[in-house]
Amino acid sequence: MPWKYQTDHALDSPERTLVHRKILKSKKFLQNLYRQWYSHFLKEIPALPPGKLLELGSGGGFLKELEPRVITSDVQKLPTNDMTFSALEMPFEDQSLAAIFMIDTLHHLPDAAKFFNEAERTLIPGGIIKMIEPANTLWGRFIYKNFHHEAFDPSGDWTLPDKGPLSSANGALPWIIFSRDREKFNASYPNLEVGRITYTNPLLYLVSGGFTSKQLLPDFLYRPVEVIDRMLPLLSPSMSMFQIITVKKKIVR
Repeated sequence: MPWKYQTDHALDSPERTLVHRKILKSKKFLQNLYRQWYSHFLKEIPALPPGKLLELGSGGGFLKELEPRVITSDVQKLPTNDMTFSALEMPFEDQSLAAIFMIDTLHHLPDAAKFFNEAERTLIPGGIIKMIEPANTLWGRFIYKNFHHEAFDPSGDWTLPDKGPLSSANGALPWIIFSRDREKFNASYPNLEVGRITYTNPLLYLVSGGFTSKQLLPDFLYRPVEVIDRMLPLLSPSMSMFQIITVKKKIVR
């Protein structure tokens, strides 16, 4: 199985990302979790203003298979994506993007402030940034601090050491920006408005084994696990591992 040889490639290498793509395609729990995440993006499209749809940090994902209009991109040159560029310097005209979609990408950016400057510039009024990111909840913090290879530092700032596209990380960065430093965000980006933050998925990623371990349960148990996964955050958001964040560019009338 693919996860047995993924360590043959360095974490920041394109080859490692392509192995991740094979893992994503081979594991039912992980693939279905990504389908669930992609569905949050797809539901937004009908209400968006006319413009380009961009996914940042597409990596080995498959959003384009579900919505061919999406421009897939990554900072690494990958044969599976449409474009290669940094999220801190996006090659798009002012007010040309209707949406920026991101899964586990924000917390890897070396300078979040530069990204939001670019997002504010390139988004059409009424356009959105929709992202899935780690959650700084009781359960999420416990898992990320004790069982995940990436840093998780709620005392950090908006920048990261630029080690590499995957090795540079702070899983607490979304919480830092949108919770701890919300006033700073609002003051720095007056044209961007933070919408609802939804907490989600306490179990599915863990049971899937992610990109480094085997799936923990057989495929036929996916449905009952998914039901529990949906119910737990409704009982207590503190049980979540991820958050869904929407940021919208304001329409000036």
